[in-house]
Amino acid sequence: MRRLFILLGAVASLAACGRRAPSDELFPLAGGHRWTYRVSTEMEDGGDTVETLTLRTLGADVQGWRRRSDDGLVYWLRADETGIYRIASRTDLEAEPQPDPARRYVLKAPYAPGTQWQAGTVPYLLTRRSEFPPELRHRSGEVSMSYRVEAAGLEVQTPAGRFAGCLRVAGAASVRVYVDPASGWRELPLATLEWYCPGVGLVRLERREPAHSPFLVGGSRTLELTSWE
Repeated sequence: MRRLFILLGAVASLAACGRRAPSDELFPLAGGHRWTYRVSTEMEDGGDTVETLTLRTLGADVQGWRRRSDDGLVYWLRADETGIYRIASRTDLEAEPQPDPARRYVLKAPYAPGTQWQAGTVPYLLTRRSEFPPELRHRSGEVSMSYRVEAAGLEVQTPAGRFAGCLRVAGAASVRVYVDPASGWRELPLATLEWYCPGVGLVRLERREPAHSPFLVGGSRTLELTSWE
């Protein structure tokens, strides 16, 4: 479930791994950083939860810059003049990193309103009421989400404090789902808002996956930064 928020795992390219990563970029990669988030989930059937998620940067190796979440996922990232992107990931059950078939951008340059890109996603919240496993992501496969930098120079208030000079990125996609014999196939929206701030990185994320169906359950999830170092 937490994999949603580290799309990611997103400066330096592989050729630049020996250099010190800058400390004021919008997605810090250098080793030694730690972020803790409050993850609040609200489901349409009332199944609300509040959890904590911690991410750490582990420094660089021959693959790239590494990030690890506290559920055991490790991500390898690089950065160049085109932006910050993920190249591989590994779970605790995998012996080796699994390369991404193509660059999965976290942020694409230039970091300014109007910049657009695409990356794969799955429905992380949508579930069926009467099937097992209920999560749609096990059946739907990956869909393409369109991202766009909507605004820059924003201030964002979080439990960790107020941050300035931030970017807001919006993502939009849809997943085609067979609802039932009467309703047939429907396109259900997937929407994301992300805020990135200089020197800190991701400080807030909102995910919306509404269903509004007697046969499906949708929901929303919010990530808020509570501490970082």
